[in-house]
Amino acid sequence: MLIGTILRGKGSDVTTVAPEATVRELLAKLAERNIGAVVVSADGVTITGIVSERDVVRRLHDRGAAVLDQPVSAIMTSEVRTVGPHDNVDELRRTMTTHRFRHMPVVEDGRLVGIVSIGDVVKSAIEELETEKASLVDYLHR
Repeated sequence: MLIGTILRGKGSDVTTVAPEATVRELLAKLAERNIGAVVVSADGVTITGIVSERDVVRRLHDRGAAVLDQPVSAIMTSEVRTVGPHDNVDELRRTMTTHRFRHMPVVEDGRLVGIVSIGDVVKSAIEELETEKASLVDYLHR
């Protein structure tokens, strides 16, 4: 299965936050959208970084509550791995597992076109297994 297939099912909406937004504003956005990470982008198209709930928790532990008024750029991951819509979901699953990523931006022609979470990857694996099972059951009942 291709990553683009996942995006067709879930949509290509990506929540972004400006690098100068405060961590407090980031938390409001995460809570409002019920999501675990956002792409940091000044224009909604190019990727400056990515920031997750984990990043916030770790920085709160390190720096204390003062981090809430710091810019998102102070806590984001700036070296962001991305995938394309034509990449294979199996490879993405291995990358996410190996590197312990839970969210991966999808980029096509240098533009942000979506984001895939580990939940999306697991859901796609379950759907593939259910399809295979249905095919096998159908085959056995012929």
